[in-house]
Amino acid sequence: MEAFSDGVLAIIITIMVLELKVPHGDHFTDLLPVWPIFLSYLLSFIYVGIYWNNHHHMLYAVKHINGSVLWANLNLLFWLSLIPFVTAWMGENHFSMWPVTIYGIDLLMCALSYSLLLSRLLTQEGPDSLLARAVGKGKKGKVSVLIYVLAIGASFINSWISFGLYGVVAVIWFIPDKRIESKLIEGHRNV
Repeated sequence: MEAFSDGVLAIIITIMVLELKVPHGDHFTDLLPVWPIFLSYLLSFIYVGIYWNNHHHMLYAVKHINGSVLWANLNLLFWLSLIPFVTAWMGENHFSMWPVTIYGIDLLMCALSYSLLLSRLLTQEGPDSLLARAVGKGKKGKVSVLIYVLAIGASFINSWISFGLYGVVAVIWFIPDKRIESKLIEGHRNV
C-alpha cells in the first residue's frame, strides 16, 4: 500500500510540474504572466508533500491493514489526484472565485479522506496502539477542516482571503508532527 501510494503521489507532482509552461522570451518580465500558475503550483506542491510526509509516518506506525483501509487509502488518493487539475484551473484563471472554491472543496475532501483513512487504521490497530498514542485527539485535522469550510465560504466574497486561508492550513501542517516519530522511537526503545 505504501509503495503504491508513493507512486501515485510522485505521479501527481509530475503532472503538476508538467503544467508549468516556459514563457516565450528571455527577460525577467516574461515571467510575470505565469506567476499565478507558479504560485498555485507552489501551494499544491507543499500540500502534496505534507500528505506524503504524514501518510508515510502514519503507515510506519501500523502493523496491519485490511480491505477497509485499502479502500479508504484509495479514496484519499482519488481526491489527491484531482489536485493537478484544480491547481491548473486556479492558476490559469488568476485565482477567480469558482476555481478557488473548487480548489478548496478538493482540499476539504482530501482532509476528510485522510481522516477517514486514519479512522480505519485506528479501528484496525486499536485504541492502545502506537498510532493511537501518536495522533492523540487530532486537533490539527479538525482545525484544518474548519478553516477549509471558512475558506470555501470566503471564496464567494474574496478569493484571495480563501487562498490565504489555504496557505494558513499548509503552514499549520508544514512543520512535521513529531508525535509519531517520538512514539516510534519510544516504541523501539521499549522493544
